[in-house]
Amino acid sequence: MSPKQHRGEVTVEQLLDAALRVYGESGEQGLTVSAVTAASGVSPGSLYHHFGSMDGLLTALLTRWLERLLDRMVTALERSDSARDGVRALVEAYLAFIRDHRAAGLLLHSARADELGMREAGRIRDAQEARLSPLSAWVSGHVESGEIARLPVAVLESLVLGPVIGVSRRWLTLGDVDLDTAAAVLPDRIWRSITADPR
Repeated sequence: MSPKQHRGEVTVEQLLDAALRVYGESGEQGLTVSAVTAASGVSPGSLYHHFGSMDGLLTALLTRWLERLLDRMVTALERSDSARDGVRALVEAYLAFIRDHRAAGLLLHSARADELGMREAGRIRDAQEARLSPLSAWVSGHVESGEIARLPVAVLESLVLGPVIGVSRRWLTLGDVDLDTAAAVLPDRIWRSITADPR
């Protein structure tokens, strides 16, 4: 890597880190070119050079943290011996990630993230294929083994992640949910909704 490329990577990191700090402190309305450049010490020209616009910066920031969350989820599943253990590990990993990275959690669960997800769902899925494939393979393997019910993947995804996302949003915005309690209660409830043997 040339010195120029290295400087470019360092600048990108500075801008992304500063953007998350600004977002965590001021929300999306505070995420302006002047706020990010002041927080990062990077010039507005460099911001536009690397991201094209504030929308480009926000998209890159969302992508970065989505990748990190997906990596954490895949790691949790890969360490699990059974489908039921995997559900517990996934719930615990997701909630721990949100607790550890509150500002990123706010961003990932924002209306802007939802809008981007709807508008660019195909492109995001394609870009995250390497991370999503292990999740899909894990689900498919446990469906084939008879542990998880034969339901459409989108339904399984909603049954597993829907409650976790809902709890995360409440904790992030209202603060009226205890994440430790949720981590203890949700896995068994979710498991009952997807198990192939509901007895």
